Amino acid sequence: MNEDRTNPDTPTCDAMREAGNWNPAWDPLTELDAQWVEKFFGMATHPIRKGILDPKTFELIAIAVDASCTHMYAPGVRRHIRKALEIGVSVEEILAVLQLTSILGIHSMALGAPILLEEAQKLADDGPAGTF
Repeated sequence: MNEDRTNPDTPTCDAMREAGNWNPAWDPLTELDAQWVEKFFGMATHPIRKGILDPKTFELIAIAVDASCTHMYAPGVRRHIRKALEIGVSVEEILAVLQLTSILGIHSMALGAPILLEEAQKLADDGPAGTF
């Protein structure tokens, strides 16, 4: 790997750009540290590049990551859904991944619902607590 920080070798990032898989939001980070971005995407694409995961599994995982409530990257969701459909993944399989991914947000309900029940009962038992 070229250690020149002004013009480093970035074959993984270059391939992503050429394939239309590059997010322009990564440009500022790449400008600051292209070598780190190259290593990051080298790690992220390792399972598919090395054949560790089959393309179907990789695309389904990519859909889940991009659609997750902590990421919500619509262009990636669209790109990976399109690729998944092209390689024969069914609409039902993609929908199942989206349904499973939506569970990530269920923690808000798991946290909030019991507190709501407790506080509603407390209000019913004791009346208003007053002002803040």
